[in-house]
Amino acid sequence: MVRTESLNPFEAVMPLTLLITEGVLPKHRHQSTMASLSEAFLRLHGLAGNQFFTPNVIGHITELPAGSTYAGLEPTPVAIVEWLTPSFAFATRDIQNTYVAEATDILFEACDGKQPRERIWVNLKYAVDGMWGIGGKAYTNQELGAAAAQG
Repeated sequence: MVRTESLNPFEAVMPLTLLITEGVLPKHRHQSTMASLSEAFLRLHGLAGNQFFTPNVIGHITELPAGSTYAGLEPTPVAIVEWLTPSFAFATRDIQNTYVAEATDILFEACDGKQPRERIWVNLKYAVDGMWGIGGKAYTNQELGAAAAQG
């Protein structure tokens, strides 16, 4: 079940990194895949269309050379969705489970089913409060909340 009650609006400041082995995700699908992963995150956190956060949904794709990514101690093509968020994002087990399932589906479909689901990983890193730099300002979680509430 997706979280639908009122959210703390600063739960979703985040950069997204998509690490993929070269050839896993067709280049013409890079932008749409990043957009889909970001839209799912914002929707699950109740922030779709937020005027403060939407422009600050940032991210990048890092393609790693074939033969340079590993799983099970062997060279293996991989796809890794990694978010950096405040410590209170992905706060419920429901959001965690729903996002991991949706992100896996998004990548599986974007790769035309050629990247096995068991080689698609989703993980999260938490940032230290006060170290969200946007436009030269270091925001605390409380300041992010105030900015989001205005958006």
